[in-house]
Order: sequence, then C-alpha cells, then structure tokens
Amino acid sequence: MKTLAELSRLCVFLISMLLVSAVSAQDTPPLPEGKQTEKNPATSDKPEASTKTEPESAPDESAPDIVQKLAAEAKQSVVVVTFSGRDGTQLGLGSGFVVSKDGLIATNLHVIGEARPISVQFADGKKFDVIAVHATEKATDLAVLRINAANLKPLELGDSDTLVPGQPVVAIGNPLGFKHSVVSGVVSQKREIDGKPMIQVAIPIERGNSGGPLLDHQGRVHGLMTLKSQVTDNLGFAVVINALKPLLEKPNPIPIEQWTTIGALKERDWKTVGARWRQRAGRISVDEAGAGFGGRSLCLSTIEQPEIPFEIEVAVKFSPDSGAAGLVFHSDGRDRHYGFYPSNGRLRLSRFNGPNVETWQVLADVENNAYRPGDWNWLRVRIEKERLLCYVNDQLAIESTDTGFRKGAVGLAKFRDTSAEFKQFSVGQKLPSRIPDAKSLERILAAIAQVAADEPAGADVIETLAPEGFSTSDVLRREAAMLEKRAQRLRELALAVQARRVQDEVADVVKADTVDLLRASLLIAKLDNEELDVDAYLKEVDEMVVSIRAGLGEKPDEAKRLAALNEFLFTRSGFHGSRTNYYHRSNSYLNEVIDDREGLPITLSVLYMEVARRLGLKVVGVGLPGHFVVRFEPTKGDSQLIDPFDNGRLLTAEEGDAMIRNGFRRPPGEEEFKEVREMFLKATTPQAVLVRMLANLRNIAERDEDMDSILRYLSTALVIDPDNIENRAMRIEIQVRTQRLKAAISDIDWMLEKKPEGMDIQRVLQIKADLEARRQAM
Repeated sequence: MKTLAELSRLCVFLISMLLVSAVSAQDTPPLPEGKQTEKNPATSDKPEASTKTEPESAPDESAPDIVQKLAAEAKQSVVVVTFSGRDGTQLGLGSGFVVSKDGLIATNLHVIGEARPISVQFADGKKFDVIAVHATEKATDLAVLRINAANLKPLELGDSDTLVPGQPVVAIGNPLGFKHSVVSGVVSQKREIDGKPMIQVAIPIERGNSGGPLLDHQGRVHGLMTLKSQVTDNLGFAVVINALKPLLEKPNPIPIEQWTTIGALKERDWKTVGARWRQRAGRISVDEAGAGFGGRSLCLSTIEQPEIPFEIEVAVKFSPDSGAAGLVFHSDGRDRHYGFYPSNGRLRLSRFNGPNVETWQVLADVENNAYRPGDWNWLRVRIEKERLLCYVNDQLAIESTDTGFRKGAVGLAKFRDTSAEFKQFSVGQKLPSRIPDAKSLERILAAIAQVAADEPAGADVIETLAPEGFSTSDVLRREAAMLEKRAQRLRELALAVQARRVQDEVADVVKADTVDLLRASLLIAKLDNEELDVDAYLKEVDEMVVSIRAGLGEKPDEAKRLAALNEFLFTRSGFHGSRTNYYHRSNSYLNEVIDDREGLPITLSVLYMEVARRLGLKVVGVGLPGHFVVRFEPTKGDSQLIDPFDNGRLLTAEEGDAMIRNGFRRPPGEEEFKEVREMFLKATTPQAVLVRMLANLRNIAERDEDMDSILRYLSTALVIDPDNIENRAMRIEIQVRTQRLKAAISDIDWMLEKKPEGMDIQRVLQIKADLEARRQAM
C-alpha cells in the first residue's frame, strides 16, 4: 500500500497531466506560449514594473583592483577547515582565518562537527592538526581553534557596529570545495536571526564558505560567513566579528584529546559500525548516513547476552517518517543480522544476509495501530528457540519462525538519512511491560476524568496517579496530545462550517442573472473573517456614491461622472496601490481595502467598477498579464483603459500593448500578437474576477504552507467555476496531503465522469484504488 507522501506525488502527477486541458475551462484567456511563471507569491496582478526585485547596491566599478589586492594579502591568512570520520575519511569542509600569530584560527562551530579530529590547511599547502578547541559558543555558532604554529599572519579585526548598508565587502572561503575562492558584494542590512546579530550581504554562499572572513576594503574582518539565504542564491549572512571578540578575551580551551570524547559512546559498552553515534543525557542519537548500503549503520551492545529465550527492548523516535531505525539481533558485527524497525509508518522484520539489497530478505512488513509515527515507540523482540515475537508498544506486531541466524550481538540500527534517538535499551530473560496494564490504565483514565479545564489538578489526583509508575506520565502526555489534536480538528471544523456557509452565499450570488460582484468579493473576504458584516460595507460603498453624486449637479454627462469618481477615490479619499507590503492578505480582502484605502490591482479595480456601475458608468475588468486594470466604455466615443492601482491613471493603447508584450519571453510576431491582444483585452467576467482573487489568496497561503486556507480558497473557486480542471486537480492533491481521502476520492470520481482531455484514465483509476486502500487501513 502506498504512503500518503507517495499518493500525494501521484496526485501532483495527475495535475501535470491535466494542465494542458485545464486552461480551456477557465474564463480568463490563456497566457501566450512562453509566458513566464509569476514569481510573486501574492498575485498575478502586480504591475510589470513592480515585479522586478530591487537590485542590491553594487560596489564601485573601480573596485576590482582593490578586491585583487585584498585577496592576495588575505589569502595567506585564510585556511580550509576539515574534520574526519572514524575511518579517516573527510566528512566536513569549511573555512577559517588566522586571528593570532601563535596559532589561533576562527571559524563557525558547525564547521568543526562534534567529537572529531580537526585539521586546517593553508594556501601554500601546509597542513596542521588542531591541538585544542580554544573557545566555542553555540549561541553564536563560533569556534576558535589552536594549531601548533608560529609567526602566522593574523587578519585585523574590524568593528562590525560601524558597517552600513551599501558598504562594499569581500568574502574569502572554500565554496563547494573550491579552495580560497574570492567574491565581492555589498552589505545589505544588519539583522538579528534566531537571536544572533548577523550581517546580510549580497554575496552568494555555498557549503564550504562557512567560517570564512568578510572583509571591508581596508582588509578588516567584520564577520564570519555562515548562512545561505533560502530566498535567493545571491544572498548570504555572516556572524558579526564583535561576537567573536569575547571568545578571544575569555576562552574555554579543550585539548583535542578531550574534544573527541564529547558525546562519544563508551567503547566498553558499545561497538559502532558505519556512522557516528553519540550519547547525551542517557539517550543515544545518530543523524548521519551510515557507510553501509542504504545508509545502514549499527550500534551493537557489548553486554553479555542471556540464554535463549530472552528479550531486547528500546524506545525509538526518528525523522523523517520515510526513514527507518530500530533493533538488531543475532549480528555478526558486520553485515549479517536481523532487524525489527518502523519504516514509512509500517513495521518491518528483515534478515540481512550481506552488504546489499540483493542479500536482504524482508520477512514481514505490516501496519499496526499501536505504532505512533513521529513519537516515541517502544520496540521489543522476544527471541525464542523456534520463533521471533516482535512488539510495538506492548502489542504483538510480527511473529516469525525464521531461524536463519541463531546467535550474535544485539543493539540498534538506522538506515538511509534518518535522524534517530534511542533510550532505555534493555536486555533480559523477561522484561517488564512499559505500558500500564488494563486495570492500571483504567485507574489512570478515571483520575484524568477528574481534571477540570479551568483549574490545575488537585493534590488528590496527583496522589492517586503517582503510585502507578513512570509510565503514567507517558499516558498523560498521550492523552494530552489526543485532546490537542481533537481541539485542532474542532477548530478546523468550525472554519469549514463557516467556509461552507459563505460558499453557499457565493453560489447564490454567482448564479443570479446579474452577478453582484461587490457582494461576492466581500464574501471572499468573509471566508477568513466570520465577523465581517457584508451589508455594512455595501452600505459604505453606497454612501461613497451619494457623496460623489452630491457634487455633480443635475444631469452630469459620463465624462463628468468619471472625473468625479476619480477625484473622490484617489484625490479626496486617498485610495492607492500597495507598494510597501504588497504580499499581505489584507490587500486581497475587499473590506480591508475599503478600510485602509490600499490594495492590489484587482481589489481596487473591483471597487472602481462597482462604484462606477452605481454611477451609471460602464466599466469592465481587463486581465492583462501580471496586472489587472479596468476599461471605461462610454455610450459614445472611444474606450479608455484605466489603472486604479496607479491612482486612476489613464493608459494609452501603446501602454496596454506593452503590458501584453511583456508577458512573452520572446517578442511575438505581429499575427500572434494580434490574436492574444484580443484575448487579453476582452472584458473579464465577474466569475473570472472572483476566481482570480481567490488565486491571489491561494498563492499567499501556499507561501505560508497553510493547507487549510489553500483548500478553502480552492473549494470556493470551484463553487464559482466547477469545471475548472486545474483547481479540481490541485484540490485532490491538498486533500490527500491533509488526509481528507474521502473528499479526494469524490473529486477523482468527478474527473472520471468528466474525462477531461489528456487524462490517463487507467492511472487515475489506480490512484483512486490506492486512496481507497489507504482509507480502509486508517
């Protein structure tokens, strides 16, 4: 049976199959071939001039000579920092620089790993083993290393408080292993990230840059390069040099012999194979891939085993859920052993006969309701003469009569890129249960029932629970987690009920002979704000119209009414396009646009059209590529494009054409342009306007990874345009990702009934079968 992640990927594939045919179901004309994908998460409505990211300030073009001189002088002070694995292979690589002539090297703490031998290499090829970790501070990710060397050339330390945005800087390091690379850029800003003072720089950062110096044009160090931006490749961060100075003044030296023992397992208790296992606060952890096939790594106990029958047990928690970690037994210390472990939400018993997958045999692979993904789980194996009994949280999960191996070491194992923690590993003839028995559980649950929601539990409840043992706390935490999940589900249900009521109202509006675009747009805002009073805002817009009419006099012509509309909205009331906080959801909520007088092109256009309609003017929406505008269509005379986002500016025909042309990556031919120009200048239907507003909100929710909001917006869009194949397919994917499998199957049935062009019917039927099987197993 496929996992939810696999099913979600299949649904993404389904979407890709349907995109070709999806456009034909939409009211908005398709983008021309080659149209660039919108990069802005908020909307497809942002003006072309505003979609471009403002460039960082660039250093003066005369700077290359300065950079070359700096690089030549600093190169002899910059080092490559590496640490080795237990087999001597290089595991880490970063940068550092000399801070004292007698052998001190500054770098990032994360560069040197933990409990590993460290070495540094200079540009001239000289290599030194680190003899001590002179100082460290985890909070600022800084470390100072000592090597046995003299007469080194330290770099001068600057004052990072004096840096200003736009100041040119140079970084030297070893990105992706390219040693002593040099790159120049500028300071973008000084920020605090995760509580650490940082310098944001317009410099690309890659693995290996960390720990390298950030220099001003006078050769002074102002920071240590450390982080790559998750937004763009050409942006990085450096720890301020002023955070390093206290470490130099008050170090905490640790000889390398002691450094390599930090967190290390005691050799008298454990033998590890294939990865670095650590121990802290009684827990054993491992987070790097093992050297064996499939990332396999073992941590074998040296304890003397009892005679068969006996039991082994451990509590394990790991991530991601697609990983694997658990117990091993009957191990030869290398490639041959049994393993009992969770993997992909299931429980597996395997016999490993050798070093690769061809020699591995899965004896059982099952689901068990007692297993708790992402949480601590107790695994226990009872090894008897003729059978193996495998338990999860005291429930029998697997029974096997396999007797391929009959002796060997016991311990722990992990596979793939799993990060795993283990606690309370035990071996014995008969291990006590870690889960309360039925009577104890009954007493615990009865005591829990006495706990009120409005005050802490009394001493009598504590006195009742304390004798039940340490497992009581686990039961209480699980009950709390279940209640929290239930509370979350109830909050989700409240939002869903609210959304359904709003969607029913939207459906009534869009099915009317004349669509009330203003009411429908306010209802979209009500999806996220149950308290929104739609009628109050309708009244406010009517009052705007009354104010405009009051200054018009008798029988004003269309030109005078249009001028009065523009003067009221943009001059007197100050409505304007949002330029400093464009991606905020408020710009897509029409009620907040009315309150704040700031919004997106499409929300300002909706307000403009609806006020114009109440003034007896025909103004329609026009969905240009990347920007929404309106068109005034007078009873007599030529039509006029108007940009409500830009204070009602009148657009020439040439400007409108330029906006359409900007939607192409390559210049279109004249015939091609004429065809798409007609499509883009066509009046946008009210239904298409509403779907586009919902798409803006959905894009913001996707940026925030807010799955419930994404689903709410997609479902509302499908109320307006039920035949939109793309939105239907996207909703299937989100429903699978959020475990709404019944709803996903219902949408797939709709797809199978409609049979949109380009859909692989057999593949969709298989996805439906997988979803139904998964739902039955839940």
